[in-house]
Amino acid sequence: MRTRVRSGDPDAYAELFDSYARTLYNHAFRMTGDWAAAEDVMSAAFLEAWRLRGTIDPEGGSLRPWLLGIATNLARNHCRSNRRYRAAAAATAAAGAVSVPDHAEEVAGRLDDRRRIEATLGQLSALRGPEREVLLLCLGEGLEYAEAAQVLGIPVGTVRSRLSRARTKLRKLAETELKKKKREPAARPRQTYGDRTNTVRSAQEGTR
Repeated sequence: MRTRVRSGDPDAYAELFDSYARTLYNHAFRMTGDWAAAEDVMSAAFLEAWRLRGTIDPEGGSLRPWLLGIATNLARNHCRSNRRYRAAAAATAAAGAVSVPDHAEEVAGRLDDRRRIEATLGQLSALRGPEREVLLLCLGEGLEYAEAAQVLGIPVGTVRSRLSRARTKLRKLAETELKKKKREPAARPRQTYGDRTNTVRSAQEGTR
């Protein structure tokens, strides 16, 4: 496919889009914390890929790392600071809470998905941008260290050190959250309206 895409074959480009559109979309969302931005990044990445097709090395394997590199650069420009990332993540979580329809099983599934998304974005926002990029490429997309290094244009050793720092921060964050939950008192069972009604009725009958 590399040679065909490089030569400007429209069919090969369509195959490239079909194969990797979802991958780039998901990666862009995890980087930006914004669904609309992720769609924009994904579309722009394929336009940029078409513009840069002449730079593709005819020899090699999958074009996935190359496309992820383009998407990462575009998403990086969108999300220039952790403050902006946190704001986008919070807005995404809030939007998810409002838009869930009221159908029992579907509600349960979507709420669970939203909680996982919210928790993931919250954890990622604790990382610096370069650490987040390495984590998403190596763990989120499954790239090897050498591939991630090529995507980001940095040495392999830098990939390793950034990933190590990201893992350490996330582990400490998880430990803090666990300790916090252990310190929280168990919620006391609340008496329902029906229980109160029955209690009052029984007391009234006992005084007769």
